[in-house]
Amino acid sequence: MVREVPNLLTVLRLLAVPVMVACLLVDNGAQERWRWIAWLVFVLAAATDALDGYLARRWEVVSAFGKLADPLADKALVLGALVMLAVGGETPWWPLIVVAIREASVTIGRLAVARDVVIPASAGGKLKTALQVLAISMLLLPVQTTWVDAVGLWVLYASVVVAVATGVDYAWRIGRIAMRHRVFPVADTADAMGEGGHVA
Repeated sequence: MVREVPNLLTVLRLLAVPVMVACLLVDNGAQERWRWIAWLVFVLAAATDALDGYLARRWEVVSAFGKLADPLADKALVLGALVMLAVGGETPWWPLIVVAIREASVTIGRLAVARDVVIPASAGGKLKTALQVLAISMLLLPVQTTWVDAVGLWVLYASVVVAVATGVDYAWRIGRIAMRHRVFPVADTADAMGEGGHVA
């Protein structure tokens, strides 16, 4: 049972996405009570990201499912929140579009080589996610404070820059992995992991 706790937290994070979106749909996100609930759901769901990774490493139960599902849950949570913020006119659309393209490309690339090597999160990917979570946490707050929204927007823009940079790095690394397995189809997976690094 203990071995399943990290994966269960990842699944709960995925389930939190529609709950958050439903709360933000109430009165277009202007209803303060539901806005606070959406904010709380987002923050708690984001917190499980660090917790499930910590528990998986501490209990030595890192799994292939977790390595694939964990970053997917992060992307779903972030993109769900960014969609609702953009729809509500609280953020411009271009950060969402750039992030969505980056995440789709990364996900497709990771799945393309999943048979040969599972690529978990990197330091750059974790920084990107941390900046996104911080920005969205500030932007979702139902408070009428201009500086909070302004700082939240700038943190979001910074996260987009990191997302693009890590996306380019990911494309380069995944290309090397794909080429290595094309030339050496029986290469050891551990060698591929060394080449591929960890990207989210």
